[in-house]
Amino acid sequence: MTGRAIRPAIRPAITPVIRPAVAHWSVRSYATDLKPDPIEPEAPNKTSAEVKAEVKAENLNKTKKTKWGFWRTTWRITYVSFLAGIGYVGYSIYQTRHPSEHQNPPDPSKKTLVILGSGWGSVSLLKKINSSNYNVIVVSPRNFFLFTPLLPSCTTGTVEHRSIMEPIRGIIRNKESDVTYYEARARNIDYDNKIVTIRDTSGGTDQGSEKDIKFDYLVIGVGAMNSTFGIPGVQENACFLKEIPDAQKIRKKIMDCIESASFKNLDDADRKRLLHTVVVGGGPTGVEFAAELQDFFEEDLKKWIPGIAKDFKVTLVEALPNVLPSFSKQLIDYTERAFKAEKISVLTKTMVKKVTPDMIVAEATKSDGTKETIEMPYGLLVWATGNTIRPVIRELMSNITAQKNSRRGLLVNEYLVVEGTEGIWALGDCTATKYAPTAQVAAQQGSYLGSLFNQLARAEDIEQELHQLENNASNTAEGADRTAILADIETKSRRLRRTKSLLPFEYSHQGSLAYVGSDKAVADLALWGEGNLASGGGLTYMFWRSAYISMCFSMRNKILVVMDWAKVKMFGRDVSRE
Repeated sequence: MTGRAIRPAIRPAITPVIRPAVAHWSVRSYATDLKPDPIEPEAPNKTSAEVKAEVKAENLNKTKKTKWGFWRTTWRITYVSFLAGIGYVGYSIYQTRHPSEHQNPPDPSKKTLVILGSGWGSVSLLKKINSSNYNVIVVSPRNFFLFTPLLPSCTTGTVEHRSIMEPIRGIIRNKESDVTYYEARARNIDYDNKIVTIRDTSGGTDQGSEKDIKFDYLVIGVGAMNSTFGIPGVQENACFLKEIPDAQKIRKKIMDCIESASFKNLDDADRKRLLHTVVVGGGPTGVEFAAELQDFFEEDLKKWIPGIAKDFKVTLVEALPNVLPSFSKQLIDYTERAFKAEKISVLTKTMVKKVTPDMIVAEATKSDGTKETIEMPYGLLVWATGNTIRPVIRELMSNITAQKNSRRGLLVNEYLVVEGTEGIWALGDCTATKYAPTAQVAAQQGSYLGSLFNQLARAEDIEQELHQLENNASNTAEGADRTAILADIETKSRRLRRTKSLLPFEYSHQGSLAYVGSDKAVADLALWGEGNLASGGGLTYMFWRSAYISMCFSMRNKILVVMDWAKVKMFGRDVSRE
């Protein structure tokens, strides 16, 4: 049989088998696609009460979901913020611990700027200024910046003194260019020849060698000394509160008086005298020290030395009619009420006339205007009032005709330039201005001068560029190149005029804070316009702490102060004598 004969016979046999299978598959496919939906049984009719209950349950579930969503979002934000804060703190610490290894060395072609002092004004200037524009030299007998608002806390051990100190070396090491520092005291300023004579104090005395420094610009920020107002016995018998050694001396004196009062053979008069602390000065420093000392007694001393409880006493003396005279009337009244509740005696309109080793003689003015002499036996006297100019400032003022009539300090103009001089600026407590001698004023003055010196450096750079362009224009023939140079000269001339238009210093008062004891504080905050916000109490105390933390110079200071506060809360203050 041949192939051509076989094919017709096979084809009819295969076709009937294949086609029914395909047709069957197609029918099954369509049957699956067209399968009807199952019929749900009809729900029984519900009463209105059942419908309301279902709606209420549904709304309750939605409310729960909404609340849970809010707390979940809040937790996520808090968690992320905490991690971001940890990262910021870690980065700040790393930056502080690892300064740049390559600082530009001093450039002899640049002008020399000498800064006297390491207080609020000088350090604010040092932070703000671009040190690559000048050869900066800092001269100060104190090789650290001191956060003075927390100095009263150091006297009782609430804050350790190292926690509020920031080394000058750490500040200048993080500047753009190398800054020279001398631990020395300015002895003389020759403003005619622009020479300042300094004396080495690194050995702890003022008997070191001397050195002359030539300057182009000089900034004086040496602060002020304690003023005794010529009252006999104050300098010899009182403790001041302006520097770290003052706080340490007060701390030792407190414990000396308490331990001496614990002797059994003392009579009642001597015992009460030793346990009586008198604070002269009703400003923020005096008020905060009195509050800190009373807290120390109530929270720690009374527990560990109960025998002194009935005789311990703190008295605040103020010559003006009230304490905290720069605060609003309602905060003054609040402070006096708080002191009365804390058993701190407040004597206003009382002037100290004489001080002996164990007695204060004062004159009090009664409500009817009559005078009364009172005597106060004391164990510790803290003098927290009055400033006077330093000898180097007094000598400089005597050599400048424009300063002859000044008594409080150096007279400066609206740009903080010392009157009668050129190239010499002054800021802080060593000046006589319309502003109060506070850290806030000095810090703003320092920041202003930093911006001013940066502006002067930019102006000098533009002047050099203009000089070069003018030379190029004079050597270029008429044409497109000369036109472009002249256009560039016109542009830079406008920039120079704007840069040289210096604005005078304007103080912006942010407010005043003071701690008044028993975890309470007062705040007199400036608002926009002419108004102010006055508050006092526990919440203000939390604001007082947070504000001081934010004002601390470095992250290191912030962390150490918070740790000190936590340590006191957990373990109390140390009552041992250093």
